[in-house]
Amino acid sequence: MIEELTNKAIQLLHQLIETPSFSTEEDQTALLIEHWFTQFDIPFKRENNNVWAYNKYFDASKPTILLNSHHDTVKPNGNYTNDPFKAFVDTGKLYGLGSNDAGGCLVSLLATFAYFFPKENLTYNFVIVASAEEENSGPLGLKSVLNYFENIEFAIVGEPTLMQLAVAEKGLLVLDVSVQGTSSHAAHPNDNNAIYKALDTIKWFETYQFEKISKTLGAVKMTVTQVNAGNQHNVVPSHCDLVVDIRINDDYTNADILDTVQKNMPEDVIIAPRSLHLGSSSISIKHPVVQSGIALGRTTYGSPTLSDQSVLSCPSLKLGPGDSTRSHSADEFIYVDEIKEGVSLYIKILEGIV
Repeated sequence: MIEELTNKAIQLLHQLIETPSFSTEEDQTALLIEHWFTQFDIPFKRENNNVWAYNKYFDASKPTILLNSHHDTVKPNGNYTNDPFKAFVDTGKLYGLGSNDAGGCLVSLLATFAYFFPKENLTYNFVIVASAEEENSGPLGLKSVLNYFENIEFAIVGEPTLMQLAVAEKGLLVLDVSVQGTSSHAAHPNDNNAIYKALDTIKWFETYQFEKISKTLGAVKMTVTQVNAGNQHNVVPSHCDLVVDIRINDDYTNADILDTVQKNMPEDVIIAPRSLHLGSSSISIKHPVVQSGIALGRTTYGSPTLSDQSVLSCPSLKLGPGDSTRSHSADEFIYVDEIKEGVSLYIKILEGIV
């Protein structure tokens, strides 16, 4: 049964790759996922482009495990040498946009869910959500349907981790920073040049160190990723705008970080956070699902990348086939054997607790 489920999962991944599904445009891949459930006679529900299902013998008195991965993708970058929407296998690698992030994880979890779906007398219920809008942290993604699910004890979020156990994940805080100055003709003296002043601000973000270093997630990392100022050569602009990407460990809240930044900026630097809800997440090393994975030879680590874990209030484990370093890269791929291992390990880890 596991081999059949895995083969069908790989077939589904071929279809998902060949069906464009940029964030907010996932309606056709949602139909493919609906068809997956239908072929196994699994009832499902859908809201917008999120599709979910419960195990056959769902018992409201039992705790529930949430299985989740996403079916949206980023847009392909300009360095592709392959057709990003053509799924093909070469030397064991399945190529195509979204194959690694996070199609391989999604289909592996779907196969895992189908395996457990008909089983009776489980310790836990299962609910699986194939979610939309993960790549852009959109309002109609996983967060928009979480209120339908009750008594969630923990979640497994499918993202490429080489099937190692990501027991913590950094949060994300994006700041729009505007350094104010005085506009003038470039030919005249101006000691309030916003661009020159921005250099000090950029330097602060580069050099400031938050004191608390997490055992699993390391230090907070701040990076200035965008700079914009001026529109013609002979005019000193009135402001210089920056975008700052901040990856936050589990020793701080996003509000803590924002407060520190604001206290260290002069009054003429305007700070505007894009959101404060994408916090860090974690699960205890002692949690049964983590211990089940460790017993199978899996290692634990802290992940620097953001996923739908950030919108969950329950403990969550990031785990999936594929390699995070391939995500968003040209000629994206996942090894077929990684998917086979993924399904097998998901099932074994969960059988250790259910």
